[in-house]
Amino acid sequence: MNASQSFRISLPTRILFGVGSINDLPRSVGDLLGAKILLVLDPGLAAANLVEKITAPLTAAGLAFVPFDRVDPEPSLRLADEAAALAVGEGCDVVVGAGGGSAMDVAKAAAMLATNGGAAEDYLGLGKVKRPGLPTIMVPTTAGTGAEVTFTAVFINEKTQSKGGINSDFLYPNTAILDPSLTVSLPKTVTAYTGIDAFTHALEAFVSVQANAVSDLYALEAITLISRCLGPACANGRNLEARSSMLLGSLLGGQALATAGVGLVHAMAYPMGGMHRIPHGLANAVLLPYVMDYNLVAVPDRFRTVAWAMEAAPPQISAREGAEAAVQAVRRLNRDIGIPSTLAALGIPAEDIPKMADIALTVTRPVENNPRRPTRDEVIAVYQQALAGV
Repeated sequence: MNASQSFRISLPTRILFGVGSINDLPRSVGDLLGAKILLVLDPGLAAANLVEKITAPLTAAGLAFVPFDRVDPEPSLRLADEAAALAVGEGCDVVVGAGGGSAMDVAKAAAMLATNGGAAEDYLGLGKVKRPGLPTIMVPTTAGTGAEVTFTAVFINEKTQSKGGINSDFLYPNTAILDPSLTVSLPKTVTAYTGIDAFTHALEAFVSVQANAVSDLYALEAITLISRCLGPACANGRNLEARSSMLLGSLLGGQALATAGVGLVHAMAYPMGGMHRIPHGLANAVLLPYVMDYNLVAVPDRFRTVAWAMEAAPPQISAREGAEAAVQAVRRLNRDIGIPSTLAALGIPAEDIPKMADIALTVTRPVENNPRRPTRDEVIAVYQQALAGV
């Protein structure tokens, strides 16, 4: 570690982890002095027969809740405004977000808006939230976003066709309940997309210019867990050991993200979601090896460590060879879980690449976190490589 390095860490979320921990939801609401809950639900929970597993403990405890289940896979700012209006109108005093990252982001933003007022669009950026929101509890049912422990809520800005985040320490959830049994019914594709999303959080945090001794602990353990368990979780969704490891890896990836930030993969994925509605995890997955290949010249020793964590290189390998081994290991992981290898396979037209590059470079924090500072031409070149698969 650089002796002159300084960093600030805020990780205030209480974490409950384990099979059956969803049954602690009523107690967690009580600890926050909640009496009426805005329950933000991922619509996919109904198809997975998970809604009752989440609401049953609340009903048994006699707790009132108001459901909000109009959450899109790539949510717009409007949904946060609608959820906040419902919370205020119904007199809710605590917000629970259950599902994937989209549901949790809507829940975090709605809780903030309920006390700060205004519209979600007013708070895009960093440090614009002035006071704490309603208390929040997050219940992830995918192993991917790590939103249960981050200070960010990401939305589609329909005016600009881009994705942007509300970033504030006030968005850290009060409590996160991680129950691996809630993830066993995830379809393979969702498992794959969200799993690589978590892996990307960890990898980008590890090579971030803000990486530090604490974020490295989170990131490397997440890389290790996810690289070893994502394939088994996709192959057999009932594998509870793999599901537990994935949920823990996702949590640690979120902690790494919150501590050191993410990089160019995320910046380049945002316009793919905004312009073409490509699921965020899928966009990250396809872009990841191409951005790694672009970045490895900047921090080859760090990428060699990634290869070691993935058991993809021997200890004595050179930094450059190890870095290249890490890229190939990620390509293999993508193939193993059915991720397409090119942007062309996602239907991204070549003529949109310059606009996508322009939007990506406006995602300031990830671009600044990246170990190699990209120019517009370089971002275009990486997109083109990912389009053609070269």
